Amino acid sequence: SPWVAEEPPEGLVVDLTGCAHLFGGEEALATQVEADCADLGLSVHLGIADTVGAAWALARYSGQTGPVPGARTGDAIDQEAYATRSRAAKRRHWERGGPAPEVQSLGGARARIAPPGQTRRVLAPLPVSALRLSEGATAGLTRLGIRRIEELSGLPRAALARRFGRDVVLRLDQALGVTPEPVSPARAPDHFAVRLSFPEPIGLEADMAAAIDRMLPPLCAKLTARGRGARRVRLQAFRTDQGAEVREVGLARPSATPDRIRPLLAMHLGEIDAGFGIDTLRLEVTLSEPLHAQQDHAGHAVATAQAQRRAAGGVEMDDLIGRLGARIGLDQITRHHPADSHIPEKTAKIMAAAWSEADHNWPRPPGPRPLTLWAPEPVHADQDPTPPAQFRWRRQTHHLAQAVGPERIAPEWWLDDPNWRSGVRDYWRVTTQDGAQLWLYYAHGGTMSAGWFAQGAFA
Repeated sequence: SPWVAEEPPEGLVVDLTGCAHLFGGEEALATQVEADCADLGLSVHLGIADTVGAAWALARYSGQTGPVPGARTGDAIDQEAYATRSRAAKRRHWERGGPAPEVQSLGGARARIAPPGQTRRVLAPLPVSALRLSEGATAGLTRLGIRRIEELSGLPRAALARRFGRDVVLRLDQALGVTPEPVSPARAPDHFAVRLSFPEPIGLEADMAAAIDRMLPPLCAKLTARGRGARRVRLQAFRTDQGAEVREVGLARPSATPDRIRPLLAMHLGEIDAGFGIDTLRLEVTLSEPLHAQQDHAGHAVATAQAQRRAAGGVEMDDLIGRLGARIGLDQITRHHPADSHIPEKTAKIMAAAWSEADHNWPRPPGPRPLTLWAPEPVHADQDPTPPAQFRWRRQTHHLAQAVGPERIAPEWWLDDPNWRSGVRDYWRVTTQDGAQLWLYYAHGGTMSAGWFAQGAFA
């Protein structure tokens, strides 16, 4: 069928009008669907009916003999008093939910087919939850003793709508065919590509560059018409010997401007092996993102962000990231972003530059921070919280000239960080007689012994 819609999370709705006879009828069509799904390693529950709601109900609830899972119907033995259990076992079958509709067995799949015009009869014994109702509506109907669709369909519509909402009446009418429920097919994803064929094979880099100049404007026009911007562009060069050369470039920001895509493609033209000649070039956007138009007038916050972006290079920085990414890969270019943590080594997080915006709103630390940080290294000194007059670090003896501090930092009690099992730290900005400015701290000891450590150096 050409009319197929998605039914989240794992269903499909197919309009079989005028299609079933091509496969020998609905039963033969269902058998083929079952076989095709089995070849893909999938199990399938089918339901065929005159309406979408009825097919949905048959695929999920037809053949169900027990109560709806999670529904408190009163039929379960653990919900009744001891004096009524013997009577509950003698209830007639239509008082316990009624018989299930007839099942047409199609191999391993549980296919449920409602004959044309028999939708009401087939849906009658099914539970009310088969109408795609909310959990609250299903529980409310069950508390009133309304468990099957035939019991619900005989009630006054106005009273149902007042007590349980219009959704209950709407779902019932959709399943019975009173209210139409059209199938909206899934729209094909956007695809942007252009190609250019040559009367004679080409092989010069200048000829390929001229061809790209002709192809980029119509490609960008297609992107602009749909409000999209290219993030990844693939260049395919088809040779006369049936071979092909493929190059792909990425942009740091989505763009539909030829001048921003052309330099990235030109960097790879020299790598293409033309062989005996190239007779076709093709450009394809393999990844695109929405482009949002920007207004000239902006508020203070937006104007500040735009000013910071211009100060950081703006579009020029994005083009630089794109050119570097064309050589070493966009994922290899990273930038630091501020993180919400008072732990020195966790105040910044590394993110891909092409997939993040520069953030200049770095929080001001309570004390000076060194330019270089490393993993804590032990310092040989007396176990005294006061900065030592002499200590040994990296096989060298240092003499204290000045110490500024302390700045006390406690570990994050909600995390078990192995590096912070030494407990509370007192950080000192230490200047040695040789001129070195180090960031030392004294660990007061937690699950580990106390002592001095070096973690950074100031410029």
